[in-house]
Amino acid sequence: MSAEPAPTSLTRAPRPGIAGRVHRALHERTAHLSPTMRALLWSMGAGLLFSVLNAIARTLTQHLHPMEAQFLRYLFGVAVMLPLVARAGLAAYRPQRIGGQFLRGAVHALGLMLWFSALPKIPLADMTAIGFTGPIFIMIGAWLFLSEPMRWERWLATGIGFAGMLVVLGPKFAGSGVQAGWWHLVMLASAPVFAASYLLTKALTRSETTEVIVFWQALTVTAFSLPLALPVWQWPSAWQWAGFAVCGLLGTFGHYCLTRSYRQADISATQSVKFLDLIWASLLGLAVFGDIPTLSTLIGGAIISAATIWLARRESRALSRMDSEP
Repeated sequence: MSAEPAPTSLTRAPRPGIAGRVHRALHERTAHLSPTMRALLWSMGAGLLFSVLNAIARTLTQHLHPMEAQFLRYLFGVAVMLPLVARAGLAAYRPQRIGGQFLRGAVHALGLMLWFSALPKIPLADMTAIGFTGPIFIMIGAWLFLSEPMRWERWLATGIGFAGMLVVLGPKFAGSGVQAGWWHLVMLASAPVFAASYLLTKALTRSETTEVIVFWQALTVTAFSLPLALPVWQWPSAWQWAGFAVCGLLGTFGHYCLTRSYRQADISATQSVKFLDLIWASLLGLAVFGDIPTLSTLIGGAIISAATIWLARRESRALSRMDSEP
């Protein structure tokens, strides 16, 4: 298990106001739980927040250019955190690894370019099912770039996960669905890019606090997205401004939950709740857009999720055996 990093001046300082009370209440209610269970709860909360955010963002991208939507979503993420920065002081949010923060922001911005481009073109359930391939790409990336071992269980889970991906994507290219299938491929292309971003996030948690990582992600992605938004800019309406403000709140708290889950346990241990994301996305897609998830999407999503859940349990048992050895 990955442990919490050593406290810094930010984590030692009292958290004022509503945020402080909420943080203390959550800590008190979950103190008796194991680190893995706390990681699962943080990951579950992140999935629900991101599902609501995706529904709002899809609505916004149907009226504004995706690159403008990407910029505004993260601009409001910065705005949400500015009061916290002002209260704690700039020194508390100064990163230990500034280069790593900008690299993570550039990689995440690239993934968002693909994701926002495909978002208005495909149903939320399809988007979420394709996103289940993320843990598979994370494992491959950890093997290639972090020299983590790729045991037979991981290879098997990778193969099953990609089989599930083919179940989701295959019908999209049948008959008249070729154009729609193209946008599914664009969404799929964002998955390995986001996997690289999450691996960078995991590395940053060794030296940075959660608040610093979330703030600098919002700041760097906003900076990288601005040149893409300016050529296609059109002034948003009042309700669109409000929608982006809500997206900023949801995205900031969602990334906070996700980063907290990475602090509590290894990434693989948090994947067993990912299938819940497909349930949230299917319900929101049906309620907001009238999207009925196809059978291939549900089956493919179930196959991918089953592979990640099985692997997470194998990894958890392996870690338990290692911890129990003298």
